[in-house]
Amino acid sequence: MTQVEHKNGFVILITLVATIGGFLFGFDSGVINGTVDGLRTTFQSDSAVTGFAVASMLLGCAAGAFAAGRMADRFGRRNILLLSAAFFTLSAWGSGIAHGPSEFMAYRILGGLAVGAASVLAPAYISEVAPAKYRGALSSIQQIAIIGGLFLAFLSNYAIANAAGSSLSVFAWGFEAWRWMFWVELIPAAAFFFALLLIPESPRFLVATGQKERSLGVLKKLMGDHAQAKYDEIESSLSSDHHRPRFRDILGTYGFRPIVWVGIFLAAFQQFVGINVIFYYGSVLWQSAGFDESNALLINVISGAVSIAACFAALVAIDRMGRKPMLVIGSVGMLITLAVMAFVFNQSDVAEDGSLSLTDVNGKIALIAANMYVVFFNFSWGPVVWVLLGEMFPNQLRGSALAVSGISMWGANFIVTISFPLLLANIGLGGAYFTYAICAFLSLFLVLRFVSETKGLELEQMQG
Repeated sequence: MTQVEHKNGFVILITLVATIGGFLFGFDSGVINGTVDGLRTTFQSDSAVTGFAVASMLLGCAAGAFAAGRMADRFGRRNILLLSAAFFTLSAWGSGIAHGPSEFMAYRILGGLAVGAASVLAPAYISEVAPAKYRGALSSIQQIAIIGGLFLAFLSNYAIANAAGSSLSVFAWGFEAWRWMFWVELIPAAAFFFALLLIPESPRFLVATGQKERSLGVLKKLMGDHAQAKYDEIESSLSSDHHRPRFRDILGTYGFRPIVWVGIFLAAFQQFVGINVIFYYGSVLWQSAGFDESNALLINVISGAVSIAACFAALVAIDRMGRKPMLVIGSVGMLITLAVMAFVFNQSDVAEDGSLSLTDVNGKIALIAANMYVVFFNFSWGPVVWVLLGEMFPNQLRGSALAVSGISMWGANFIVTISFPLLLANIGLGGAYFTYAICAFLSLFLVLRFVSETKGLELEQMQG
């Protein structure tokens, strides 16, 4: 094995371990999808309480992303990821044993802290160890892991519910199926914690905190004889007075520096296009469109498989096409498919039980449009925004810029998730999807006007 192969193998190992955090992010986000009926019935809660129980994790996500971005500049990327792995484990166990909505929300918020931390630190960590030539592809694995986690959550939910008879039926050892849906997560959560012990700290964090010998040791494992040159390059990209990264580094004339505002809006619009309505409320959405519970859960599995295929296509394309063209394609595709779904849902009749009554033709059109929407998102805004957030900020700003971008993303996610039941009740699926189509149009303007291409650039070349 040549030296280059050895270095690439080490980078791939680091990437795969870091993206277990993305897998848990996806699994923890998607597992709630099949448990909504169980939560509503077990806790005897109304739609408002159930909606908040589903969205409660997102409060933790926002706090976790903000805190992790700042704490990572003080304690290191890997150490905060280790803490998130412990939180994933506690949340998975506690969500399954909860006996009331307050207890359940507390454990889900704890899981949200873990998801928020993993969501911003895993792609940043990968960007800080990956060579520029392959950074887009390696960072895109994060989105594949997220979708893989969602897919396996949907699949395990479907399998457990089918084996038990429904999410409310007893599955094993006297516990209902919906509780076991959460406990499945204990396996990857434990694996994440122990795998993190095998990889080093980010060399760029070590340089920024003055740990020269440790940083050179990691850089030698990553790039051999070029370690000293890269160390000097990283050091020269930091502040002239060599102070450690701090929050006020990202402040500017209009609150934040322009590049930070771009990150904030990219993060927000990744959520405002409505993708997590399908991920969090997929079974409820399709039951509202006239499908029974079993078929609704199966549609989630199909959407998850389609998402993974789209993410693999993005992995192949991102270092060839570039980030900006892929975002443009995604915005246009999502605008069209969301508009089609809005039109179909708006034209459908409402049955006596409040669900939509779709004709065979309209049902097929809605299903195809929904899956094409998922394809466009997971080819573009899904992976590319994570890649950009991990690489677009200068070294001095990255931790704090990720903190505010992360809270923007999860705050937007919370707004979308908590508002969907209200939109569904007041303006219907058609109105809800028309709202997301407008956001897709605005996302196109954002990309064309403000996003700069980062393909092939070293992190030390990023401008703030």
